Amino acid sequence: MMLDVIVILQAGVATGTVLLFATIGEIYAQRSGVMNLGVEGMMLIGAMAAFSVAVTTGNPWLGLVVAMIAGGLLSQIHAFITITLHADQVVSGLALTFVGTGLSLVLGEGLSKAGTVALLPNFSIPLLEQIPILGAIFFSNHSVMVYIGYIFVPIAWYYINKTRPGMHLRAVGEYPAAADSLGIKVYRLRYLYVFVGGMLAGLAGGTISLAISPGWFSELTTSGQGWIAVGLVIFAQWNPVRAAAGSYIFGALRRLVLDIQGPALLFGLENPFYYNPYLGFFLQMIPYAFTIIVLVIGSQEANRKRIGAPAALGLPYIRGERGQ
Repeated sequence: MMLDVIVILQAGVATGTVLLFATIGEIYAQRSGVMNLGVEGMMLIGAMAAFSVAVTTGNPWLGLVVAMIAGGLLSQIHAFITITLHADQVVSGLALTFVGTGLSLVLGEGLSKAGTVALLPNFSIPLLEQIPILGAIFFSNHSVMVYIGYIFVPIAWYYINKTRPGMHLRAVGEYPAAADSLGIKVYRLRYLYVFVGGMLAGLAGGTISLAISPGWFSELTTSGQGWIAVGLVIFAQWNPVRAAAGSYIFGALRRLVLDIQGPALLFGLENPFYYNPYLGFFLQMIPYAFTIIVLVIGSQEANRKRIGAPAALGLPYIRGERGQ
């Protein structure tokens, strides 16, 4: 039974790394005042781009770079519509998901039959993997992207909370008019951090196709993980460290869901859920239900203040307009 738990938690760390990149990317965007619900679409375009480039060139690292660029460029559609045209951020984000999904499937047609693809390396960390239980979960036979995720979390937290650019980011998301009066370029920073969010969503998608669930691409590649990332932003209260914890927890839950649906024994007992179609439908809707619940909670003004949401989140900034 203990071995089953370690396997689930180890797989949860790997799967959670995908959520981690996407969630922190969305944290950057929302900290600047822009909510982008198009994470799922940007992840899919990133997964397609990474897989396609890796198949063509044999270089998975180049695939990740292209995935980040693709996700970032796609995000600028949302940035233009919401920042320059002042359109509704929720509607634009939902539309971006449809655009990203459609583009990835059209451009990625036939990739599932493309053959062998170069993948990112897996390895263990010497000495650390010998730590009882924790070593097997966090430092044994993981993709390089998992270890990059460990480093990325404290860097993201420090940048947001302890640096001058991070202070400008928080100012733009809290009170853009005051930031503008101090010479901070509100529009420029919002464009920048939406782009950063798109790049990290693309990186998350590329991580799926080249590291976590490697060797294939289809419309099921992301499986709703973009929606979970959006919900995790609020769940984590816009804090990268909390986002990491939430990402790994949900990653473990996703692996547990797969085990529940599989024919193998579950914790040493015969699996009573195997081949239960009703359970499968229920489990597939969990990411979307979770996102809806969290967004409803986060949309209430009292809850927004209590959980520390950026005050200008979702509100277009129009220079010279009072009340901003």
